[in-house]
Parts: sequence; structure tokens; C-alpha cells
Amino acid sequence: MRARYLRITRFAARFLLQTWWYELVLPRFRLTAITNATRTRRMKRFARKFHDLAVELGGLMIKVGQFMSSRLDVLPPEITAELEGLQDEVPPVPFAAIRELAERELGMTLDRAFISVEEVPVAAASLGQTHRAVLLPSDALEVGFDRVVLKVQRPGIAEIVEVDLAALKRIGGWLSRIRLVSNRVDAPALVSEFATTSREEIDYLNEAANVERFAEQFAGDDRVSVPQVVWERTTRELLTLEDVSAIKITDHEKLAANGIDAADVAPVFADVMFDQLFEAGFFHADPHPGNLFVTPNTDPDATRPWRITFIDFGMMGEVPRATRSTLRALLIAIASRDARGVIAGAKKLDVLLPSADTVELERAMTQLFARFGGMGFAELREVDPREFVDFAIQFRELVRALPFQLPKNFLLIIRAVSLTSGVCSTLDPAYNLWDSVEPYAAQLIREERGNTLRDLGSEAVSAAQLAWRLPRRIDSLITRIEEGNLEITNPKLERRLSQLELGARRLVSAVLFGSLLLAGVTIRADDPVFGAVLIIASLVPLGVAIFARTDNR
Repeated sequence: MRARYLRITRFAARFLLQTWWYELVLPRFRLTAITNATRTRRMKRFARKFHDLAVELGGLMIKVGQFMSSRLDVLPPEITAELEGLQDEVPPVPFAAIRELAERELGMTLDRAFISVEEVPVAAASLGQTHRAVLLPSDALEVGFDRVVLKVQRPGIAEIVEVDLAALKRIGGWLSRIRLVSNRVDAPALVSEFATTSREEIDYLNEAANVERFAEQFAGDDRVSVPQVVWERTTRELLTLEDVSAIKITDHEKLAANGIDAADVAPVFADVMFDQLFEAGFFHADPHPGNLFVTPNTDPDATRPWRITFIDFGMMGEVPRATRSTLRALLIAIASRDARGVIAGAKKLDVLLPSADTVELERAMTQLFARFGGMGFAELREVDPREFVDFAIQFRELVRALPFQLPKNFLLIIRAVSLTSGVCSTLDPAYNLWDSVEPYAAQLIREERGNTLRDLGSEAVSAAQLAWRLPRRIDSLITRIEEGNLEITNPKLERRLSQLELGARRLVSAVLFGSLLLAGVTIRADDPVFGAVLIIASLVPLGVAIFARTDNR
């Protein structure tokens, strides 16, 4: 495991050093042309090497690659595009090892626990794999079905996950010391969030609880079905669920053979995902086609002849009530093509910091809505690609210039929405997600109007409280002025002084760097060892000159 830890950290260290040299050192010496000319090639080479490392090591490295591919706010597009297709490209574990782990967890042999277990897995992933099985008659009579799937962890995966997380924690610490990164994202917090999600994903008791919570959320809703947990055959490392395999949601031929129009499934699926995100606040964060089935409905009283079946509840997201309210307002603003409303919602969600200058961003978004707002995928395909390029460049540069990052748990929301859009467009290439967004937003507007009176009452109470406190606050202010204890700060002046201090530090460090480097080069001819020491020592003030920072930012 030590070797695994070192491989991960050394790979990251090499990449960070290379990035430091090309992105920070060379521009200091007016060699930006070299940096720009090699950037795309360097980023793609890194992504390819990371892909190879992830496939070889398995474990969380594949999850990290998938996670990185969606961090468009932090990583350059050269990396995210190259990792976009990274999947769980790992071979299955031999069944003998799976049998040993399952029997240890169950406390009995598989022959005693099940009538049969298929040795060939239905699916194999980096953290676990799935096998079909048949319950004993007594168990089947109790739960009401006999066909099940066993989700079994890869042996030793818990230890591998902890090693990977320890390596990521070390790398996150390195990134937090680089101002270029720390100004955009809290790397240690990001690693902590990823660690929480990963540990939950390998705790199958947690996943079983998610299944039941999700099922309760859609109880009585004939649009959705959820597999039932067989708790008597479930442990932390083995999960037994009802086998609900049906028609894969994107299998057009089988859907048509069962009299189901794929175009009818798209809007229902979108509405179900919107309900999870904007109403319930507990949502499936990995709704890709492999985790979705369309199940023909045999109930004659059902409103439709099919329902959507969700599986794999290891990656779930929660939206707090306050965030959910802001998301609803954001959706209404998007549906209304209200750029100012979208930016206000982004600020409230902490996607944009309050200090951000958003005038140019609002202008660009207004143009974006005016040109592409309301278009479906079929219409967008007919647009001249050069228009997309122009808008993408304009928007990308604006975003990178702003204090912009994704808040906690928001990444899962974006992932869920992105996958929802992709599934809908696969079901119906002519499907327009706006057709679902606009009526849903209209419904939200009606609900928000119903809450207006309550909100006005709340504002009145707040105003009364402020009026009650105001005289005492004024009296306190006057007292502080009389006693000479009133302090007035000027943020602009403080920032200017900090910049002057920073410049002085960098000047001294640069002079020291040049002196040591020149001395080392001169002495090296007569004393190679001492000369090399001086050259290496010159890197210390160089680092100070580059990474020097003030206390007040």
C-alpha cells in the first residue's frame, strides 16, 4: 500500500512541478510564448497518463478522474475533455474471491444462503461488482420475490480507498499553498467532500438506507419504481436487492417492441428528476443509462403502461431547504431568460462571491439567452459551430476572470442535471429540455406567489425588530465616538499598502535569487559541488518571489 501511496503522490508532484515551471516561472522571464505553445500538448499528455494510472490502480483513482472531468470551474478544458470518457475500465474480480468475501459477510456458505448465484458478474466497477442470484423459498415467501442481485465489494477496497484518500489529502495540502489554486477553490475542503462521498459509497448499509428513503419519497407515484432491500442478506460489504432488470432506458428497439415510445419517456424522466432536486431535496446523483430501466406496468389502474426504475443508490445528493429555495428562483430566472436573476441566484448560492463584478457577465449571458435560449438539441445542431466557439471563448474568459467556484454538494446537482439532459436527448433527439423547464418553472412561480403573504409578514417582523434596536445602536455609536474608540477602516487603502509590501518582498527575493544564481554559475567552474549548492539555494528566494502573498487579500 505504501508503494501505491507513493505512485499517486509522485505523479501529482511531477505534474505540479511541471505546471509551476511552465505557468509561473517562464512567464516571469517573459517566455510566455513557450508556455502558450506547449499548454495543450502538456495538458493532454497529463490526462492520458492519469487515465493509464487510474485504470492500472483502480480504486478511487477512476472516481477521481470522473470527478476531475466535471470540475470545469477549476481545471483547464484540455484535461476535462480528455478525461470525459473515463469509465470503470477494470477487470472483474475472480468469483472465488467474491465468494470468500460474501460468505464471510453472511456467516454461511452461498449454497446455504441462496438457491444459486451466477459466477459471471452482471457488471464490474472499481469499487465492487454485481451478480444475479435466486433466494431460498423461505426468504422469497417473506419478501415476495425470488430473483435478486448481489452487490459485492472488491476485496480489500476499504483499505485501498483509505490509502487513496491519504494521498489525495497530501496533494490537497500542496494545492492549498499555491495562490493560483487557493484563490479559486478550497482544495482540502474538496478532498474532504470527496472522501465523505467515497466512504458512503462503499458502505452498503448506507446505500440500503438510501434505497428505502428514495422509495418512501416516491411512494404512491406510479411514474417511479425502486428495488426492495433484502435486509437479511445485506451487510456493510454485501447488498442484496430485488432484481428489477427491465428495458434499458435508451434501448429504443426493446422499448418499441413493448409498445413504448421513447419520446414519451423523456419528459416524464425530466419531471421526476426536477421533483427530486427542487421539491424533495434528496436526489439520485448518478442517473446515467446504466442505472435506469423502463418497466412495463401490469397494473390496469395505472395512469401509464410503464414506469421508470432507478438502481444504484451509492451516490446520492441532498439539497438543504434554503439552497432548494434559491435553486427554484434560479430555475425561474433561467426559464424567463433573466440574466440578472441568474447572476443574483449564483451569488446567493456562493457560486459567485458578493464582490464579483458581473456587469460583463450579465451582458454576455443576455446575448447568450437572446441567441440560443429555448433551443432544443436538434435546433442547436443546425447552428454554425463558429457561433458556439465565439460565445464559448467570451464566456470562458469572463468566468475565469471572476471569483467563481462551485459550493459544497453543488457538483452533484450539476452532474444530475447534465446526465438528465443527456438521457432525454438520447431518448428523443428532437427533445427540448426547455419544454420541461418552462412549465415546471411556471408551476414554481404559482407556488411562490402563494408564499408572498407569508414573506411579507416575515419582512414586517424584521423591520419592526430593526426599528426596536436602532436607538440603542445609535447611542452606542455616539458613546464610542466620545470615548475615542471608533475605528474606521479603508479596505482600498489597506489593499494598496499590502500590494506595496508584496512588491518590496518580491524585489528583495528577486535580487537575492539573481545574486545566488550568478555566484553559483561563477563558482561552479572551480568548485562544482559548492556551485551546485548555491544554484539550488537560489530556488528558495525564487519561490518566495513567485508565491509571496500578503495577509490581507
